[in-house]
Amino acid sequence: MRPSVIRSVEAACGLSGCLRPLACYRPDKQAAKAEGPGRMSMRSVWALAAMAALSVLTASTVTLAGEPKQGGILRMYHRDSPANASILEGATYSINIPFMGVFNNLLVYDQHIAQNTPDTLRPDLAESWSWSSDNKKLTFKLRQGVKWHDGKPFTSADVKCSFDLLMGKSQQKLRQNPRKAWYSEVNEVTTNGEFEVTFDLKRPQPSLLAMLASGYTPVYPCHVSPGDMRTHPIGTGPFKFVEFKANESIKLTRNPDYWKKGLPYLDGIEYTIITNRSTAILAFVAGKFDMTFPTHITIPLLKDIKTQAPNATCVVEPTNVSTNIIVNSTSAPFDNIDIRRAMALALDRKAFIDILFEGQGDIGGTMLPPPQGIWGMPKEKLETIPGYGRDINANREEARKLMQKAGYGPDKRLAVKVSTRNIAEYRDPAVILIDQLKSIYIDGELDVVETANWFPKVARKDYMLGLNLTGNAVDDPDQSFYENYACGSERNYTNYCNKEIEKLFDVQSQETDLGKRRPLVWDIDKKLQEDVARPIIFHARAGTCWHPHVKGVTIMSNSSYNGFRYEDVWLDK
Repeated sequence: MRPSVIRSVEAACGLSGCLRPLACYRPDKQAAKAEGPGRMSMRSVWALAAMAALSVLTASTVTLAGEPKQGGILRMYHRDSPANASILEGATYSINIPFMGVFNNLLVYDQHIAQNTPDTLRPDLAESWSWSSDNKKLTFKLRQGVKWHDGKPFTSADVKCSFDLLMGKSQQKLRQNPRKAWYSEVNEVTTNGEFEVTFDLKRPQPSLLAMLASGYTPVYPCHVSPGDMRTHPIGTGPFKFVEFKANESIKLTRNPDYWKKGLPYLDGIEYTIITNRSTAILAFVAGKFDMTFPTHITIPLLKDIKTQAPNATCVVEPTNVSTNIIVNSTSAPFDNIDIRRAMALALDRKAFIDILFEGQGDIGGTMLPPPQGIWGMPKEKLETIPGYGRDINANREEARKLMQKAGYGPDKRLAVKVSTRNIAEYRDPAVILIDQLKSIYIDGELDVVETANWFPKVARKDYMLGLNLTGNAVDDPDQSFYENYACGSERNYTNYCNKEIEKLFDVQSQETDLGKRRPLVWDIDKKLQEDVARPIIFHARAGTCWHPHVKGVTIMSNSSYNGFRYEDVWLDK
């Protein structure tokens, strides 16, 4: 079998539910058995698997039909206008998606295997990496001959500059640093010549590799200021920045000096900013765009697209983005934990999923539920948490008692603004939340905030109650726990602080045995929900569509932040 076909089968088999079990036969997990009546030979199984992978149109991985072609502009719409072009300062994939292709990381998740796992980590600017015997030093040997888009050479100094910037140790500062908490266990980054760099850790942290592979962790050039990176990013990646016109468009062009010879295939990528989702989808159906904005299509709209553009390839995947309630827990009335618990008890999570996604969503805690999620709580453990039980009426009766204890009731209702970002993914569930809170004497008023202002607003705690979406850049507990729940983290929007829980963060973080680490993670996640630190409503699934001439696209199944390098996407036209 050709290597490209094998890669396609392997990638397809990394997905849950996209292919039948026969197509996902894995010799490494299913030991070959002696042939006999009712048993197929290995050759037969792989032949059928190859045919299945080649024939399934709705799988996340598109099999390359023939040899890739050079040329063409990939045209997409963008759902909103990002605040700037700096990935390191961003807290939304509105920045990640268009600008990931400008950069490289030290290592990266395989762009054609849908589920990000430790086994799918691949070298990028680093040729190799190794741990010291005590697992406290992580050393990378760097690729030589790589150039920044302005022609200057890439060296170990750029890696040190990037992580000193992220750790807050450099003279230059990021305006926002939402992932500083990722590197709280890194003492320092040191260089050994121009092409070797070492991360010196305070303690073992196996998850560091996962975070370094995220689309949120590109290497920045030392010689370009953080301010300039907001308006004209310079990277080493397959595409060079051309322009970003706020509320209009983003344009990238092919990097002719890319260190991966022969790549990228595309001449460029162009995004037209269209904030009205229905308008954008009509333009896609009409052929104005080759591809929709990734993970932007709801299930009802997906059906419309398939009716109007039946040849389009459309996939639905979990996004590892949770919709949740954020509260300013340091200000009245939400400094009262009874009110926060009442809101969590009032949630009818299934109703959100049924209304917004026609049932295609997932109920879980902080971590993405299985099978796509590696760390999510088992259902039986989840249902022991207050508010996750199936009797919604009983939950709400308990919630009303808590509200009455706090001094509210039918004759004294709590009026509050419910702040949210002004895009459909936020507004639509916010409207449902407001409706559900009426059942426990809370009257909400929708307060929409433009994207450029939303994350700064919630980071400075300039709100009372909010409907938020929290994207996990990698499916890993360290990323989620330290970023969103550690005391003092910039992205800890609710001011939750529990030092005892934070000690447990450190315990699970050092555990190298997956089987031992999982129960530790589940216990922490359960406690976070019981503390109503950031009540999780649901985990979304969303669709992405592209026309048949677009080849080589893979949509990740457990992160919406890591699969947009697009260096080997090509157009068959």
